[in-house]
Amino acid sequence: MSTLSVRLPASLHRRLKDVAVQEGVSMNQMISSAVGEKLAALLTADYLSARVQRGSRKRFDAVLRKVRSGPPLPGDELPNKRTRSTSHSRSTARR
Repeated sequence: MSTLSVRLPASLHRRLKDVAVQEGVSMNQMISSAVGEKLAALLTADYLSARVQRGSRKRFDAVLRKVRSGPPLPGDELPNKRTRSTSHSRSTARR
């Protein structure tokens, strides 16, 4: 483990302390988790950008041409639009 000294605005320090107490973890653990999540997001964005550069519409279309047409496998069906809009209208009516 490494030690890192960080200067935080007082308001951010108070909020960090409050959230750490609510979560039942130390402030160090909260900071480590936050840094880990941010790094994961940034590294994922970099990875996806690199993959986009390697991608090819021509190869994508070639792969899609290999797919047989037919009904979707069980569990791969698209939701019924009528069902989806009906459930949405019910949930907004309850509010």
